[in-house]
Amino acid sequence: MSSSPAAGTSSAPAIPPVLAEVVRSGFVEGHHRGSLVLLAADGSVELALGDVTAPVFPRSSNKPMQAAAVLRAGLDLSGERLALAAASHSGEEFHRDLVQKMLAEYGLTAGQLQCPADLPLDPAEAETYLAAGLVRDPVTMNCSGKHTAMLAACGLNEWSADAYLDPDHPLQRLVLSVVEEAAGESVAAVGTDGCGAPLMAISLAGLARAFRHFVLAPEGSAERRVADAMRAHPEYVAGTRRPDTWLMREVPGALSKMGAEAVQAVALPDGRALAFKVEDGATRALGPVLARALTLAGVDAPVLDRIGHAPLWGGGREVGAVRAAF
Repeated sequence: MSSSPAAGTSSAPAIPPVLAEVVRSGFVEGHHRGSLVLLAADGSVELALGDVTAPVFPRSSNKPMQAAAVLRAGLDLSGERLALAAASHSGEEFHRDLVQKMLAEYGLTAGQLQCPADLPLDPAEAETYLAAGLVRDPVTMNCSGKHTAMLAACGLNEWSADAYLDPDHPLQRLVLSVVEEAAGESVAAVGTDGCGAPLMAISLAGLARAFRHFVLAPEGSAERRVADAMRAHPEYVAGTRRPDTWLMREVPGALSKMGAEAVQAVALPDGRALAFKVEDGATRALGPVLARALTLAGVDAPVLDRIGHAPLWGGGREVGAVRAAF
């Protein structure tokens, strides 16, 4: 009896292409597959690897859209505070201090934050934090700036603070509309992010369009204000030891935001943009894939060597690397 699919049934999904390979001592010991899209300055697709039209959860790469929503809700944030509202911060002391200041400024308490208690996202900072005798705390969680801004927007509009993470909450409905407008497509699914906030699924092509939309938006618009704040204060978006910070500091006008499960989106000031997701969620592949994608997008900057360096260790010395394979 034949084992081939019956007539009229769909075939198995295409296997995503290899975006990065793991090379140890000259031997390729593994691969990271995924999908990636590059947009030209005019918004056309310049390169598509894998399926860039299928919906994915962008995870924290959606944070610029969430920050734009709190501005549209009337919250007047700027500078470091607006950058922190769009952040996956490292939990460094200056991040925690600004979250505490923002809570006080809006008459809020850390107990109202519904993001989980956590350690600093940055491993080096986490060691320092624990050595100081500190414990997991919602303020330290990398999404605490976003949650503080959401609570402040609720207070301004007299919306429920207890239900601010409900997908049907007025603020979250506003987030969904911002995501759809920026991406140029409908949200395919709504899930729950690691911080507890609603998470809107869009395609990688839509995510790249959204970042392009933010850098090209008119001055003074919510989207442009978010993009400008992130680019002016990238250390508040990420941290002192993070690729998003390095890229926005060293490539003029770049807007960059990573997301969990190995998602990344970047836009350049002329409208070039990219988005990708590593299928297995391996963050070790992010840097090499990002550096290669930016090179293909025409970026030539020393920081790409730093971002793309992902060494493998053996016996305390470097014996290989994760490297881009496209």
